Amino acid sequence: MNEQQENTQEENLEQEDTLQTEQETVSREEKLAQELTESNDKYTRLVAEFDNYKKRTSKERIDLIQSAGQGVITKLLPIIDDFDRALHAMSTALDVESVKQGIELVNSKFRKLLENEGLKEMEVLGQPFDAEYQEAITAIPAPVEDQKNKVLDVVEKGYFLNDKVIRFAKVVIGQ
Repeated sequence: MNEQQENTQEENLEQEDTLQTEQETVSREEKLAQELTESNDKYTRLVAEFDNYKKRTSKERIDLIQSAGQGVITKLLPIIDDFDRALHAMSTALDVESVKQGIELVNSKFRKLLENEGLKEMEVLGQPFDAEYQEAITAIPAPVEDQKNKVLDVVEKGYFLNDKVIRFAKVVIGQ
């Protein structure tokens, strides 16, 4: 009977080992499942956070674009007031010279403001033709030899804004 008891004990030990191994496997699976759930949760939160970031920056960009010109427009308001006064003065003025001086004053004030904002007029008359800054509307025979491939007339002025061309000068060149 001694042998039978030993066999039974061995079987019991084997069953306990098997049961313990199964419990370890189950606990590992549960642990891995829990880690997977945590990782999925972190991933979902990260995706949501990134989506919120994109929406927020997009909204900020739209707000910036919509209000970007506000500063310049605010600076233009006094000039608009000056134009209104000039128009009113034109309707009642008998002296054309004073109206002309008023318009010239408003014009210089307007140009000064645009210069302060970074606008610069291109000086191209008499200069060699440069396709990077000028658009040739037409070419006419040059009156003198040294005016060939030079700008003879400016049809429409060109402008820089902070050293970037915002409008090409439309010119007539000599051939």
